[in-house]
Amino acid sequence: MSKSKKKGLGRGLTALFGDQKEEIVKKDNKIANNRKANIGDLSPNKFQPREHFDEKKLDELVNSIKKNGIIQPIAVREDKVDPGRFEIIAGERRWRAAQKAGLHDVPIIILDLNDNESLEVAIVENIQRDDLNVIEEAKGYQRLSEEFGYDHEKIAKFMSKSRSHISNTLRLLTLPADVVAMIEEGTLTAGQARPLIGLSNATNIAEEIAAKNLSARSVEMLVREKKAPQKSGQIRIDSNILNAQNSIEENLGLRVSIINKKNNSGKVTISYENLEQFELISNLLKKR
Repeated sequence: MSKSKKKGLGRGLTALFGDQKEEIVKKDNKIANNRKANIGDLSPNKFQPREHFDEKKLDELVNSIKKNGIIQPIAVREDKVDPGRFEIIAGERRWRAAQKAGLHDVPIIILDLNDNESLEVAIVENIQRDDLNVIEEAKGYQRLSEEFGYDHEKIAKFMSKSRSHISNTLRLLTLPADVVAMIEEGTLTAGQARPLIGLSNATNIAEEIAAKNLSARSVEMLVREKKAPQKSGQIRIDSNILNAQNSIEENLGLRVSIINKKNNSGKVTISYENLEQFELISNLLKKR
């Protein structure tokens, strides 16, 4: 079977199949011609990073497939152990929906990827989903960092996101597990949860936020009130300083603390968790 080479990493299935909605990354690989395969000859990706498939949205896709068929082929690789079978790289949701729709065969496109490449493609395809929740997104970035050595800057370029977006999203994973679960379940938004990062009583505050359905701004003020009493000579942070602090945090993707005293003197503290973040701060200061 003749195969053509595709280069580059990172913009989605559009890179492989044209301008279509669902996406995976381009990869330095060989791509076989499109063909159809028996639906029973496909197996889920053992590296699938996706933990949940929304049944309602899956049923919507089933109805669409019944009406229009599968427009975009499922990306697969050949099963080295069981010839004639294929492992799904991207498109498991379409495969599941096709089964429910009663299809006997599905369009596929065969990619020549090793295990690491298959995992990388699966992670990025998962991150690019429209219905991705912020914790799934953060876990995808985390895997790119831990398993492939991507720093925040590389992930940002790879995903066409800002560096601060990557850093702020990853910081959500430092919250207690039960708070992270609340975000995954939709009980808490990322905006509501972000001010809780680094707090020892984050879980209790998160439960109060959810019970009262507080806005992100109200959460910020609540967190200030929950913190330990201020030292003598300091004043409660006002809304202007709070807004400035939040703006700096959003832009840098780092934890920032502003302490303002009664005489309007004070200090700004920028915390870093690793050398990469330290170098970011250092480079910003050098530009002044």
